[in-house]
Amino acid sequence: MADSRTPTGVLREEHQLILTVLDVLQQVLEKGESGEWDIDSMEECVVFFRLFADACHHGKEEDLLFPELESRGMSKEEGPIAVMLAEHRKGRALVARMAEAVTAEREERGSRLAEFDSAARGYIELLRGHIFKEDNVLFNMADFMFDKPGCARLCDQYDDVCSHRFEGRTKTELEKLAGNLQSRYGHP
Repeated sequence: MADSRTPTGVLREEHQLILTVLDVLQQVLEKGESGEWDIDSMEECVVFFRLFADACHHGKEEDLLFPELESRGMSKEEGPIAVMLAEHRKGRALVARMAEAVTAEREERGSRLAEFDSAARGYIELLRGHIFKEDNVLFNMADFMFDKPGCARLCDQYDDVCSHRFEGRTKTELEKLAGNLQSRYGHP
């Protein structure tokens, strides 16, 4: 793995946490197949994906990394950045479907468990492939484009993003949420 104090190293570390919560979500769906839907964990996964994976992590990519790569000659209109942006939009739509389904279920407005299941499975597949492409294609390309001062500057900007709150939650609180989900589902 790359040095975590590089722009891509920081994002790769976050990918590992996201992958772990995707594994938990997969376990939640498997439990649901036997009729044991864990609404609390479903809702917590949605919160994690919406606030950590999208607002914090994808926010760093879209607002900081991608513009920096563009300034160094990489196109936003085609190639890896365009693909990643399209997948971010697809992911947001799937998370919105999961959120709507779990809210409807919680408010007893009719069962939407099948909708949650479908959106969650689509999200798991999308994000696993997305992370693989970023870690093994885009980030490898980016590693060759940054010098030490550029790395330090971008990492400082990442730290600034992480100091913000995401709907009242800190990055640390969202990481703790992920840890609680991992513990609940006995993830190694």
